Amino acid sequence: MTRVLVLVRHGQTAANRHGLLLGRADPPLCDGGREQAEALARALPAPARLVSSPLLRARETADALAAASGTVVEVDPRWVEMDYGDLDGCPASALDAAGWRAWRDDPAHVPAGGESLAAVGVRVRAACRELAGAAAEGDVVVVTHVSPIKAAIAWALGVGDEVAWRMWVADAAVCRIDTAGPTPRLVAFNDVTAHAVAPVP
Repeated sequence: MTRVLVLVRHGQTAANRHGLLLGRADPPLCDGGREQAEALARALPAPARLVSSPLLRARETADALAAASGTVVEVDPRWVEMDYGDLDGCPASALDAAGWRAWRDDPAHVPAGGESLAAVGVRVRAACRELAGAAAEGDVVVVTHVSPIKAAIAWALGVGDEVAWRMWVADAAVCRIDTAGPTPRLVAFNDVTAHAVAPVP
């Protein structure tokens, strides 16, 4: 059986439900998000290692997986969500068209005093490289956020950070990367079957 690096987006929060930009702000899961986390815990096999972003919404999701599998959660700050700076907690409309254009056109652009896509890519690629060997021997689950997942997918595909704008990752979605070969391979993207029947109010 192929062992993989499993990337799990945390369950839903109230901010996610309302379409707000959510970076370093640290809200808990909402009721629907906790249901998603429990569904993930039932669906995913016990991993060899379980890694989490330090933010509460990821930790709560990882804790549900840990309770089901008996695996200890390792916190790695490199998997934290992008820093949106002054945009954190705001609707997408808070940034004007010129601001969105600048962000999309240049991965090194830093929006509203936050963090660039390129900076996310640097830290996530380093984390992926460190986990690749372990993931080739036994499943490694990482509970994280949209931007780090996109950066990890870019790493697997060998493409630049600008590809992030061509991806959409659902709440509690699962992506899988096979790291056993000479280059990583994306084998599943945005899989939501684990919680497809879970109600999300």
